[in-house]
Amino acid sequence: MSSGLMLVLSLLALMLGVWALRVRRTRYRRRISREEVKRALGACTSLIDMLAALQQHRGLSTGWLAGDRGFERRMLARRRDIERLMPALMRAAELETGAIRPRFTVNDASVFRHRWKVLVDDLGASTPEQNIGAHTRQIERLTAMIAALGEARIELPAASELPVGMARNFACRLPALSECLGQTRAIGSAAAAAGYCAPVARVRLMFLVSRAESLLRQAAELDAGQHAMLARQHVERLARQVRTGLLDAAGTNVSADAFFATATTAIDCIFDWIRANAEAIEKCMHSPGAARAASNTIPVAAAGTRLATAAR
Repeated sequence: MSSGLMLVLSLLALMLGVWALRVRRTRYRRRISREEVKRALGACTSLIDMLAALQQHRGLSTGWLAGDRGFERRMLARRRDIERLMPALMRAAELETGAIRPRFTVNDASVFRHRWKVLVDDLGASTPEQNIGAHTRQIERLTAMIAALGEARIELPAASELPVGMARNFACRLPALSECLGQTRAIGSAAAAAGYCAPVARVRLMFLVSRAESLLRQAAELDAGQHAMLARQHVERLARQVRTGLLDAAGTNVSADAFFATATTAIDCIFDWIRANAEAIEKCMHSPGAARAASNTIPVAAAGTRLATAAR
């Protein structure tokens, strides 16, 4: 065998070895990446459950402070839910603290837990407006954690394996939409309980409804499935109730319980949509490409199946 042929064969063998090594490393990185995405997905899901409970606690406690004592039992139940989920926040922070570029830390989670305790301790002496502000600041911190975790640990690592916009809807747009509706529920419940919507509250409600409709359109542009259709139906119903039942300067014509239930149904639709996206992302991590094909055919969960009982 000539030396030239041997050299060519040696180079081919070397190239094949390099190629095999790269394939092995790529598979390893993908496996590690998928495991990280699955962990982050679990953490985000727990934080989103806390978000739902915290939003409900805001609405219930605000109605309670406005004079409707019938909200107290449900308010205490949501408070227990939040306390039960607090360890999940601490575990998520511990995992994130160990990352190369952590999006939030154990200290951030500890501060969040402390501020929640202060909020609960001071609740009885708060006005409805103060209570809404304290809850909203906590929710803003929580939604920022969810969005940061979703972007860094789900959206970016799994960009090539997920339908466009699914991770962003899951961790950013839909939680933001739920928060617009959650603030609407809190402010509207207080107004309905008091029988009067103050001018500042009317302006805020008009802004929140408009913002919610805008976020809903953005999310539905990337996922025009049945969850989007159901969410649109109930958000439009809530918007009508705000405009016709709360914004009249002469007074309100909807009860606090009825408004709270309408808002909760709309919010539950959003959380069902979020959870459907979580299931699709998880499926994609198990079977790459599967979620892309099914992104617009996610089965509809019954609206409010997880939270509606709390509104009754």
